[in-house]
Amino acid sequence: MTDTHSGRPRKAPPQQSKSADPDTKAATPRRPKKLRPAEAIREGREQLAELTGRTVDAVSSFSATDDGGWRLEVEVLELSRVPDTMSLLASYEVTLDSDAMLTDYRRVRRYERGRSDERG
Repeated sequence: MTDTHSGRPRKAPPQQSKSADPDTKAATPRRPKKLRPAEAIREGREQLAELTGRTVDAVSSFSATDDGGWRLEVEVLELSRVPDTMSLLASYEVTLDSDAMLTDYRRVRRYERGRSDERG
């Protein structure tokens, strides 16, 4: 084939293979998007604050669950006092499913901010 405008040979259009036909292609299953730790922590903080109406102070630990979700330990300000070292905090165990939805939470302990942790 020759390009009529320049006289140079023209490339032939690429041929599609029969396996590339969208009608004959087998549907490949998509893996669900895995929830990243940062996303899980952000979602857990926001949802716990919304449910309890309290200020989340920190996330002290997190771990993945067998079903693709996350378990977080979240520190929440329960009672603000002066001086701040006397404020009451609580640790909540929060469980998120693989879609980042909070499925469970419970308070596991309550303590004053200025006290050292006796759990080790």
